[in-house]
Amino acid sequence: EAILQMNMLGHEFFIFEDSETNGTSIVYKRQDGRYGLIETDE
Repeated sequence: EAILQMNMLGHEFFIFEDSETNGTSIVYKRQDGRYGLIETDE
C-alpha cells in the first residue's frame, strides 16, 4: 500500500506508520528501480 501511495504522489520515498510493528517505516525507490525499506523500532 505504501508503494502505491508513493507512486501516486510521484515521490521517491514515503514515510508511514507500520500497523504491524507500530514503528515508523520508510519505503524508497532505489537507483536500480527496485524498492527499499527502512524500519525503526519506535
